[in-house]
Amino acid sequence: MSATFFVRCALLLAAVLLNGCQQQDAPPLDQQLYVWQRQWTDAHDDALAQSRGDFSTLRVLALQTYPQAGWRRARINPALLKNDGRPLIAVIRLDGQLKTLDQTETTVQIQRVVADWQAQGLMLAGVEIDHDAGTARLPAYREFLAGLRNVLPATLKLSITALPAWLDSPELPALLTVVDSSVLQVHAVSSPERGLFDPAQAKQWAGRWSRITAKPFYLALPAYGIALLPGDSGAPMVESEVPIEHVGQRRELLADPLQLSKLASQLRAEPPPHLAGLIWFRLPLKGDRRAWSLATLRAVARGDRLASQLKLNLSSNDGLYDIRVSNRGNLDGGLPERVTLAVTQCDAVDAVNGYAVHQTPGQLSFTRLQDGRLLADAERTLGWARCTKIDQGSSHVYP
Repeated sequence: MSATFFVRCALLLAAVLLNGCQQQDAPPLDQQLYVWQRQWTDAHDDALAQSRGDFSTLRVLALQTYPQAGWRRARINPALLKNDGRPLIAVIRLDGQLKTLDQTETTVQIQRVVADWQAQGLMLAGVEIDHDAGTARLPAYREFLAGLRNVLPATLKLSITALPAWLDSPELPALLTVVDSSVLQVHAVSSPERGLFDPAQAKQWAGRWSRITAKPFYLALPAYGIALLPGDSGAPMVESEVPIEHVGQRRELLADPLQLSKLASQLRAEPPPHLAGLIWFRLPLKGDRRAWSLATLRAVARGDRLASQLKLNLSSNDGLYDIRVSNRGNLDGGLPERVTLAVTQCDAVDAVNGYAVHQTPGQLSFTRLQDGRLLADAERTLGWARCTKIDQGSSHVYP
């Protein structure tokens, strides 16, 4: 054999070894959505359609049980889910305040949901159990999950929502062996008064979780807000999707899209071992006052640069102007503090929607009276004016 042959073989071997030693690119993180409304409306149609391109799988609230109220099924729209076509995971919410978990009855209830969804032709890919069990009850919880795994169809994956509080339990590794995957909930787990979300703490929890589980896990991330109300016992009451009839000033807390976008970028660049994806809570509907807009949620999931873009919009009919401000960016923002308009000869003006108007020669000034949000792709009417002319080019919006 010639020397050239041996040189070629040596170069080929070196290339193979080099490629084998190089770190392979991590697969992109999957993006999924929780659909958490108990009562479906017509607004789900648009929300599902607009979310389809960015989120692979829907985790849909299917069934809940409470200590007093018992079992309650979510009133989903099977036709919408069937037409949507994405894989579905039925989420079973077992309230953490249940004194005991009736394993037999719970298993029967879950089997009924699975059978009903499959009979309706839904693309059911798995079942997720959402149970905030105390660490002392993890052995009993593992026993229940093992029994449920044995009776569920083999084609369905079984997952659980998991709490960071379990990280210090010696029972956690055994619990994770009986499910196919876990969803680590890293929001609303500390005192609500400290906020909904701490990105540094979330990364730390994810790193610790990755060293315990040998199976895929997901992070459940917040895309919503809550309000804190003073409670009768001194502890704050939490108001989320359902309004609470209670007297007292509400303090609004909202997950910050910029924080979550930064965390998602970091996780995409350097994912902990076994991290399979991110699941966003929750699918926002039109009129959802405590959720990000779908435009912001999609932009965060894609890793787009986030920015609000406030713009003044005027429409006139025979000298009567409607005055509106819109957000043409992809980031939900605050309502503008002030809007000034250069005007000529105004006979009448008025403000609406939490604004006051002040008129001086040649100018109208609309001032915000209370804080509020202007969602991405949304518009807010500030008032109206009957004027000879409003010069939009000389008018200004102050954030």
